[in-house]
Amino acid sequence: MSQLPQLLYYTAALSGCVGLLYRGVLFVVALVSVLASTPERRKDARTTLSILVRRRSR
Repeated sequence: MSQLPQLLYYTAALSGCVGLLYRGVLFVVALVSVLASTPERRKDARTTLSILVRRRSR
């Protein structure tokens, strides 16, 4: 039973790190979708962003 608080702490820390990493990836993809030099790359980045956010473009 003494292991449970430590396990919860590490689980929360790992979840926080994964959340920050995911937000970082979303930020980079959003940046590429705006600043890419070719329309094809911008479109690919927007498609990837929509997949990551799990929304469909209408």
